[in-house]
Amino acid sequence: DVIGEGFKKHVPFLATLFFFILTANIIGLIPGAKAAMGTISITWALAAISFIYFNFYGLKELGFFHYFKSLCPSGVPAPVIWFLEFFSMVIRVLTLAVRLYGNMLAGHMVLAVFSLATTVFLQTAIFQMDIVAGLPAIAWFFLLFFMYALETLVAFLQAYVFTILSSSYIGMAIHPH
Repeated sequence: DVIGEGFKKHVPFLATLFFFILTANIIGLIPGAKAAMGTISITWALAAISFIYFNFYGLKELGFFHYFKSLCPSGVPAPVIWFLEFFSMVIRVLTLAVRLYGNMLAGHMVLAVFSLATTVFLQTAIFQMDIVAGLPAIAWFFLLFFMYALETLVAFLQAYVFTILSSSYIGMAIHPH
């Protein structure tokens, strides 16, 4: 629906993006596993692939001259608008990459802090042989459990957001206003 007419040929690309990001995010939730989307180079690569894809199809659908002409509405100073539109188009790579990276890294950092707090309080209780000293460990464990559930939801949401934004960019490239 975001792309509009002719969306079916883009579904394999978008589904691949979605399931790749989702799988990498879910694997990153396994304790001890590397969070791939918490690495800026991976998210930059995905954003660059999306950027190349939507520009390729924009050029393919509209042709070189019409594609660049569609960036500037008639009756406005073309060089200024083209510069701003080009800047806007290039900045999409940054926003796609940093949004995914920042959200996934922040979530994994929170999980790491809560895991560390649980471990520290539990070790303190064991070394002191004091059950009362272990009560904070139980609270931190429940917070950790809640954050894992939330991070699982974020894993799905970030894959969805990246895919929806990519499809929106494809729609804007192939159906200029």
